[in-house]
Amino acid sequence: MEIVLSGIRSTGRLHLGNYYGAVRNFVKMQHDYQCYFFIADYHSLTTHPKPDDWKANVKQVLCEYLACGIDPEIATVYIQSDVPETFELYLILNMLAYKGELERTTSFKDKVRQQPDNVNAGLLTYPVLMAADILIHKANKVPVGKDQEQHLEMTRNFASRFNNLYGVDYFPLPTAFNFGKNLIKIPGLDGSGKMGKSEGNGIYLSDDAKTVEKKVMRAVTDTGPTEKNQKMPEPIQNLFTILEVVSSPDTVEHFRKQYADCTIRYGELKKQLAADINRALEPIRERISYYMNNEEVIRKVVNLGREKARASAAKTLREVREIIGIRPF
Repeated sequence: MEIVLSGIRSTGRLHLGNYYGAVRNFVKMQHDYQCYFFIADYHSLTTHPKPDDWKANVKQVLCEYLACGIDPEIATVYIQSDVPETFELYLILNMLAYKGELERTTSFKDKVRQQPDNVNAGLLTYPVLMAADILIHKANKVPVGKDQEQHLEMTRNFASRFNNLYGVDYFPLPTAFNFGKNLIKIPGLDGSGKMGKSEGNGIYLSDDAKTVEKKVMRAVTDTGPTEKNQKMPEPIQNLFTILEVVSSPDTVEHFRKQYADCTIRYGELKKQLAADINRALEPIRERISYYMNNEEVIRKVVNLGREKARASAAKTLREVREIIGIRPF
């Protein structure tokens, strides 16, 4: 069975884009692949989060994973910091990474611009830790967005260098997992781009009904169509893209006809969109609340995930140490 790995930083929360773009597919995939889903709490240290936020952030993401339908009995759901073998592999892979290539990564250059007073070594070697996360379980496939494709290519490079240097065919060269027709890209509410935490344009799975409504009502629009059947500008098309995901076909057709004949009222469209988003999110919010208030359940999930992830990681690290010559006397 092929191995699939995916993770999310603990400083993030799942939003509509995460859910409809990937997580729903993860729920289906867990039955057909050997899946590892982890919460990247060490990755978050590159931005120096406060210690008091650590547990709350990790718990939030974990509860959202579970609320979306990821089953810890089927898939392996774990916290990155619970698997120290990853960080030893990270050290080993750093010996195969070169300063020049790390400095050329788009994510590093972006972070240098965003946080010029905190250009730490963790930012520079971020792709190496990401590679360790993937290779510690010898994953074949990694669901990644466009912004992470460069990191995945670097993972392939590190795996290939290891294999070539030591004359082995040990690490697979992981490829991007493509959801194909099931892939849904959810745009943001600011009129352009994708929905995301850093863009500040997202609707989160844990947002309450009033928050969702406020966010949708503030979504960017224009003054309305002036000619029948005119092409929609991007901000309006974005709203219809989300509408197509959460609303019934009849509702979508109703507003498309109104837009086509210039009778549409964006206020009505937004109210309907907010109501349909809330209808879709309500059962997920209830499950998030259930997990957030059940420490014992969360503790069992974390312990199970740690056990399963460390068993896989320990085997890989033992074999890597043997290959490179680190053996007990």
